[in-house]
Amino acid sequence: MLRGMATVSYFADDHEAAKEWYAGFLGIEPYFERPGYAEFRIGDHQHELGLIDRKYVPASRGGASGEIVYWHVDDLEATVARLHELGAREHEPITERGPGFVTASVVDPFGNVLGVMTNAHYLAVLAR
Repeated sequence: MLRGMATVSYFADDHEAAKEWYAGFLGIEPYFERPGYAEFRIGDHQHELGLIDRKYVPASRGGASGEIVYWHVDDLEATVARLHELGAREHEPITERGPGFVTASVVDPFGNVLGVMTNAHYLAVLAR
């Protein structure tokens, strides 16, 4: 069901400073931006590194943050339903982030956050 790693998301108190820091470190500018969100394509497979303003940390995390790895799936709704059937609980509901980018995350029965998404960028890389 999991096709490949799509996006790793990091949260930052100072989103603009984090964006500048990562741009300097990576030597590239973000390829995709929304208020409070910036995304870089990196590595051999052009995976995505997302920087998110900490004010968007899901309430279910109790203010704690850290990375969430999002795995591309072909059918997001079916995948989330299956995860719930297996005992995972909602961490963040299915949420459209922009055209072609829809995410959801669950907490597995062992306390781990698992992110899943449909990701137009991932599909474009596969099509090459």
